[in-house]
Amino acid sequence: MTISIAPDEELAAVTGPAEITRFAGVGTAVSATSYSQPELLDILDVEDPRIRSIFLNSAIDRRFLTLPPEDPGGGRVAEPQGDLLDKHKKIAVDMGCRALESCLKSAGATLSDLRHLCCVTSTGFLTPGLSALIIRELGIDPHCSRSDIVGMGCNAGLNALNLVAGWSAAHPGELGVVLCAEACSAAYALDGTMRTAVVNSLFGDGAAALAVVSGDGDVPGPRVLKFASYVITDAIEAMRYDWDRDQDRFSFFLDPQIPYVVGAHAEIVVDRLLSGTGLRRSDIGHWLVHSGGKKVIDAVVVNLGLSRHDVRHTTGVLRDYGNLSSGSFLFSYERLAEEGVARSGDHGVLMTMGPGSTIEMALIRW
Repeated sequence: MTISIAPDEELAAVTGPAEITRFAGVGTAVSATSYSQPELLDILDVEDPRIRSIFLNSAIDRRFLTLPPEDPGGGRVAEPQGDLLDKHKKIAVDMGCRALESCLKSAGATLSDLRHLCCVTSTGFLTPGLSALIIRELGIDPHCSRSDIVGMGCNAGLNALNLVAGWSAAHPGELGVVLCAEACSAAYALDGTMRTAVVNSLFGDGAAALAVVSGDGDVPGPRVLKFASYVITDAIEAMRYDWDRDQDRFSFFLDPQIPYVVGAHAEIVVDRLLSGTGLRRSDIGHWLVHSGGKKVIDAVVVNLGLSRHDVRHTTGVLRDYGNLSSGSFLFSYERLAEEGVARSGDHGVLMTMGPGSTIEMALIRW
């Protein structure tokens, strides 16, 4: 099977390449068990009123998580790093396989049509990488080319899309997939500190896959026009996943100022993204922003002059799943696609944020 799209002179003038990459399908998956925030507070026996407030004021209703097994007393104890790595491998492969199959079904394709698989994850380290494990698990052609993006964090889905869009332009008519699989349950620490409480109140397990293709033909999804990237070097330590010697495991850190840092720099990246296109922010009909947390979303809304309607999918994903790391924006895109409101000629902006601190954006057009 060959999936492809028609060339477009106007878009080629914006993007440069003769071949225009287009979204062909999307699919998502989550882990087996979900919990409300009050349920998690009870299960984890959290009594500190400050930590309870973080959970209960997060704008999150439920998250999918794989909690540590109960100890003899019925409590939950922190798992050693080795067990967390095993958990990451098991959950990421399972969710990744299901998201990939859902994505291919959405694209009207099968596993035999896949020519490039780019896997993204930051919740554990694997060698061989997630792409090789999923190719083996699903029986995908072992000649399928692949790439793995590891450790870039919540922004990495757009970094992967940039890579696969380039691959797609060089291989017209061939199907490529970006697959983000984040087993956030495998990146948790249970130590009762405020540092980990913020993380534990926010993240959830999830995987999302996006199929892309370029060439001659007809595919109904939006076309990728342009990317923009920005590293806020003054805040490079504000979001990080590093080794905690006290806990003897990796631990994620979020600086409380991150929402304001991201918000203050969002305009810089949007302006660069739209530069040379003849578009203004008011011309953007669809905004798909990473579900990084309530304060992060609010900061982006205020600084970019967006409405709550503009970020309805972002806030809906946060409410129903929490922060899904690199795949969050694809959960939002799936909801927009299901909504069916995008029309030919509409423009959209995809925005992700992550460690570095970094902001990634992409401009798309239906």
